[in-house]
Amino acid sequence: MDSHAEYFWSGCEQRELRIQRCADCSQFQFFPRNRCRRCGGEHIAWQASQGIGTIYSVTRVERAPNDEFRALAPYSIALVDLHEGVRLMAHAAAALRIGDQARVAFFSHNNRFLPRFEPL
Repeated sequence: MDSHAEYFWSGCEQRELRIQRCADCSQFQFFPRNRCRRCGGEHIAWQASQGIGTIYSVTRVERAPNDEFRALAPYSIALVDLHEGVRLMAHAAAALRIGDQARVAFFSHNNRFLPRFEPL
């Protein structure tokens, strides 16, 4: 795991959804990078997200892709457009539908905390 991912996952351990923001142009970005995807700036800082967004897409996973998630199946995965302007993929409550407003929560699985979106 690279250092960018480590900071994201340590935020999850603290029940905080962290995203990057460029100090040069103020653009938020996700997934973590060492440069701004908009201006190429190197002054990237981490910031806690509000953790609120709109469900862009959602799907139900019947067969897990690996052993780590097999015990969770079936489960829902969503693409969420956060209010900060980034889109991320995360676990989702089964009740969520496209267009719903959702808030991040975290759940423990295999000794780590994973983000999961629930109805707002």
